[in-house]
Amino acid sequence: MKLLKKTTCITMLFNFFMTSTLLPVYAADTNELNWYYMAKGKGNVAEQPKESADFLKDCAGYYVGDTTQKVIYLTFDEGYENGNTGKILDILKEVEVPAAFFVTKPYIDSQPDLIKRMVNEGHIVGNHSVHHPSMASIHDKEKFKAEFTGVEEAYKNLIGSDMPKYFRPPMGKYSKQSLEMTKELGYKTIFWSFAYKDWLVNSQPSESYAIEKITNGAHPGCIMLLHAVSITNTNVLKTVIESLKADGYVFKSLDYLDDSNETEAEAQAKFNYAPQKILAQQYTTINQ
Repeated sequence: MKLLKKTTCITMLFNFFMTSTLLPVYAADTNELNWYYMAKGKGNVAEQPKESADFLKDCAGYYVGDTTQKVIYLTFDEGYENGNTGKILDILKEVEVPAAFFVTKPYIDSQPDLIKRMVNEGHIVGNHSVHHPSMASIHDKEKFKAEFTGVEEAYKNLIGSDMPKYFRPPMGKYSKQSLEMTKELGYKTIFWSFAYKDWLVNSQPSESYAIEKITNGAHPGCIMLLHAVSITNTNVLKTVIESLKADGYVFKSLDYLDDSNETEAEAQAKFNYAPQKILAQQYTTINQ
């Protein structure tokens, strides 16, 4: 009887310890968070959320790049094609600016020619998941991984090379656990320090508003998020890029997020000889 009581007591203490100590930590790690940033005015680096400040960097998460220089990393989210991406690519080619396009598997399947063009013209095609879920809601590692590998396989089947390891969480939803699991898959998570309400195709902002909003939101090291479904973004893109260049900004690829002390000429040379661009050219030559 004494042994039974002792065992019961130990079990109760163990359960209390697990409940009061370990479970809250686990719950905090899996809490779904929404990405946001705090703008600090034109030319000033935006501030990241306090909720993730202590773990974002350790989890290979980025919301800015090199904040010591007037550099911008231009990114587009591609949930579906709305007829604008070809024009966006035309503009980027004309002004010689690299960008990253975050795409889903259905986008790759439905828009192979646009994907090939992105790669051929030196842009990064990043992973935006298969089904566009909240990654924080997926706790099973195999199901989580499948959201990445489905896109990777579609990309490799089309392009012939491995997909660059950049991930943008759908809807900006994440948790500490989801960022850790993303890092385990070899990815950098790319958030942003500028975005605006540009994704509602039937309620587009005016061009004057968009130009002011985007140019005023830029800052050194800015990771800029625009949605390619936006006709307004498409119409103002060249003007915005030229305005920001005139203000001293240089546009760089995500491949150089951690670079510093790089001149505009060096950045342009890297864009001209982007690894993904060369691989695509080699693949095209082989398969002609």
